[in-house]
This record gives sequence, structure tokens and C-alpha cells, in this order.
Amino acid sequence: MVRGMVPVKPWKAEAVLRLLLSIFLCIYAGSVGVAALRFAQAARPGGGRFWLAATGAWLCLGAAFYLARRPWPRESLRRWFGALLIAFYAALILGAAAQRLAGGAGVSAAQMALAALSFQGLALVLVHFFLRAHELGWREAFGLDRRAGRAALSGAALAVLFLPVGWALQWSVGQLLLRLHFDVQQQEAVQTVQEASGWAPRTALGVITILLAPAAEETLFRGILYPWIKQLGFRRLALWGSSLLFAAVHGNAVAFAPLTLLALLLVRRYERTGNLLAPIAAHALFNALNFGLLLLLRT
Repeated sequence: MVRGMVPVKPWKAEAVLRLLLSIFLCIYAGSVGVAALRFAQAARPGGGRFWLAATGAWLCLGAAFYLARRPWPRESLRRWFGALLIAFYAALILGAAAQRLAGGAGVSAAQMALAALSFQGLALVLVHFFLRAHELGWREAFGLDRRAGRAALSGAALAVLFLPVGWALQWSVGQLLLRLHFDVQQQEAVQTVQEASGWAPRTALGVITILLAPAAEETLFRGILYPWIKQLGFRRLALWGSSLLFAAVHGNAVAFAPLTLLALLLVRRYERTGNLLAPIAAHALFNALNFGLLLLLRT
């Protein structure tokens, strides 16, 4: 059980659900954008069908986003929800068609950057409006002015201590999956970093990996989801649910166990310091060390 210095957050259920839905819609819009980049780079036939499906998906996602961001009407909730579902499922179908027409495999640096901006980048923007709806600033909401230096050093120490444990656990899981005859694959982000050529794409990927992703993911998973579920009275679900979801969104079976363990430790660090800078610093340094190692092994 985790108890510590993180105060009760005034997060409203409707605001949290609106935030999560909005982020999902942005992620899916970004995935259609990635398919568009892949399609344009491959110069495949059937451009008319692809762009018709992609444009339709974006329009439906825009409609769903508009409905999700509006105040949810109590008097006509069924009609609002029906319109949202129609736009949502139409976007899913059209987006899936566009991605099938795009074909291909692998993710280029440009595609990874677009995906990151549509998820982590827009998530930070949406969190800004989320905080405004609660009449809070970033410092007040996440304790950023509470012994900031000590919190950052505490997070950095966690990253250094966890790194060999995470590597060992990931290697062990990979060996186990190989023995069970599972297809073991690297994370797409790792493959993209290894295959990136030139300092411009490497720098862009470094900024995303070391700065953007930790700030957005820690704000979402540790700063909002964890305390919201916890204050509903589900402490264990808050701890394990937010941690498992954090690991799952990275989409890699080999990394799932070490990322879950890391997320559990990040929650504990946040609770002990009361400052979100602690998990952000840990996450950022952990990513930086892994990123640097990938570049060293590549050269």
C-alpha cells in the first residue's frame, strides 16, 4: 500500500474522462497521419481511395473531438452519446481502411515524431486546459515547487539504481519468451532510433524520448490517473491499474514487466516527495541512458 505526501486532487470525473477520450482521439488521428506519411513515402497506387478514407477519418475524429470537449448535456445525454459513438466508430473504420491501404512496416523518424506529437505533445496541451477547468496551475496541481531540487535528485537516483535491474528483467523476459517459442521483437521506438541516420532525426528523437515523453506520461499516469483513482477509494487499483496501463501503452511484451516495475517505483517516489518532478526526472534519465546506449551500440 502506498501512502505519502500526494494530497487529494480535486479532479472531476467528467473532466478526467473527457481528457482521456480526447487524448485517445488525438492518438488515433496521429496514427492516420503516420499512415499518410507512409503512403506518401511509398508512392503506392490507389491514392484516391487512401486520401478519401484518411480525410473521412480525420473529419469524423474532429466531430468526435468537438463533441467530447463540449459540456456533456444532462438533458440530452443519450442523443449526445449516440452522435459521439457514430462519429467515433466511423473514424475507426475509415482510419483502419486508410492504414490498410498505406501498408508497409516499420516507423521512420518523421513518423515517430508525428506519433509523439499527437500523443505526448497534445496530451500536455489538453492537460493545460484540464487544469484551467479546475482553476489550478501546474505547480499547485503537481507540487512542482515542493523541494524541487531534492525531488529531481531523488528521481535521478532511482533511475540509476533501477537501470541494471530493468535491463536484467527485460533480458530474462526475452529469454523466457524465446524458450516458449514466442516471436520476440524490439519496441518500434528502439528500432527507429537504431535506424535513424543523421544528427537532425537523432536530435528530434532524443528530445521526444528524453523530454517530451517523460513530462507527458508522468503528468498523465502519475499526476492525474493515479491520484484520481486513489481518491475514489481504490488504492490498489490506482497503484496497479495506472502502472499496468503505463506499461501496456508502450506495446512491447518484453518491456512490459520492467516498465510495470518502473511505474510502481515512480508512484512510490511521487508519494514520498509529493513533487511530480521526481518521477519525471527518473523517467527522463532512464530514457536518456537507454537512448545513449542505443546510439553507442549503433556506432
